[in-house]
Amino acid sequence: MQRTYFTRALVAGLCGLGLAQAAGAGTVTVLTSFPKELTTAYQKAFEAQNPGIKIEILNKNTTASVAYVRELPEGQRPDVMWASAPDAFEVLARNKLLAPAPETVNKSAPPKIGNYPLNDPQGLYYGQALAGYGIMWNTRYLQAHKLPAPKEWSDLTRPEYFGHVAISSPSRSGTTQLTVETILQGEGWDKGWSQLLAMMGNAAAVTDRSFAVPDGVNNGQYGIGIVIDFFGLAGKYSGFPVDFAYPRMTAVVPANIALIAGAKNAEEARKFMAFTMSVPGQQLLFDPKISRLPILPYSMLKAPAGYPVPQEVASRAKVQFDANVGEARYQVVISLFDQMVTFRLKELQAATRAIHEAAKALQAKPNAKGSELLAQARSLAYTPLVGEANVKNEEFLELFRKNRRDVAVSKQLTGLEQMWADKARANYERAQQLAGEARSLAK
Repeated sequence: MQRTYFTRALVAGLCGLGLAQAAGAGTVTVLTSFPKELTTAYQKAFEAQNPGIKIEILNKNTTASVAYVRELPEGQRPDVMWASAPDAFEVLARNKLLAPAPETVNKSAPPKIGNYPLNDPQGLYYGQALAGYGIMWNTRYLQAHKLPAPKEWSDLTRPEYFGHVAISSPSRSGTTQLTVETILQGEGWDKGWSQLLAMMGNAAAVTDRSFAVPDGVNNGQYGIGIVIDFFGLAGKYSGFPVDFAYPRMTAVVPANIALIAGAKNAEEARKFMAFTMSVPGQQLLFDPKISRLPILPYSMLKAPAGYPVPQEVASRAKVQFDANVGEARYQVVISLFDQMVTFRLKELQAATRAIHEAAKALQAKPNAKGSELLAQARSLAYTPLVGEANVKNEEFLELFRKNRRDVAVSKQLTGLEQMWADKARANYERAQQLAGEARSLAK
């Protein structure tokens, strides 16, 4: 009797193990930075069509996702990477962490958006949606503060927008990193950084997550947000008092999906990838809470009236985005932004306030010496600490690609970043002082 009991228990245990393995084999782990509104919609729709497969969402920001995949051994990695930043996928591809899945591609999608390839030419990641970068604003907030709606990045450097702008940190948000890189590519490294730093001097906040910016604009906490288009469009089409504009200096690039090398459930993962690029999967992008631009022609879909047409936005965009350039300096850009902006925002704000006040005083009462001091203050506050020559130096770039877990590498990078932080603080404090002197000369 006891033997029969143990035999039954053993059989039950083996059956349970088999079921667990079967359940594991039918589960696709999707690593993504996308919001719950989007991932839940795709999860429910796909599982309804494929009752034997479960979708597990692992939500991390893009930078953390790249690090996560790099650190895990083959066989323990998630199955699918799904995010907006093409240069993040280039980083994964460079490290041989992506696997080809050409059978998932929808052949009805165009090969290019503007001049930008929809899919990776090497066939390792694929455009699943399209995105541009721009400015959203709360219409009631701007009306209450008597502010005009900004349309270009340069507008956000103007003194009337001081304290009204929000952005997320590119080290915590792949979409912000893309926005920053788009401006740098469009304006050029040095001019781009000068514009960015002047814009950031007007910032009310640099948030930890990209979602915090549109949420803050939707509820009126911030007047203006620097965002990827779907944040602005989702707020607008969901009924919030917000609007959105694409500056001329923007780019339209794919949000991508890819099979991770060493995926546990590659077959099921390919099915999920194919679904996201199918007509039903693309139609989901028009959900007001999602509001993304599809890769398929609108003739195959039912688009809301007045919805932006990707090819039209791309034709107006002035930036021909180069993912290889973005990938090469990816770590440098996010690190430099943190040391000059994220961790030094108060000092940058103080310098910018003083510069605005001095400029106003000198406009009312011109003074040659004051104008000279003001020019020096602007140069100190809005000049990047890393010049264009450095980001063309392969040895310099390679340092930032190395593994920070290496003690020697970590020590070298930490020392360099601390030097940037100290220099930024000193420059901002000196800029504030010079602007104050300039203002006093106009009295």
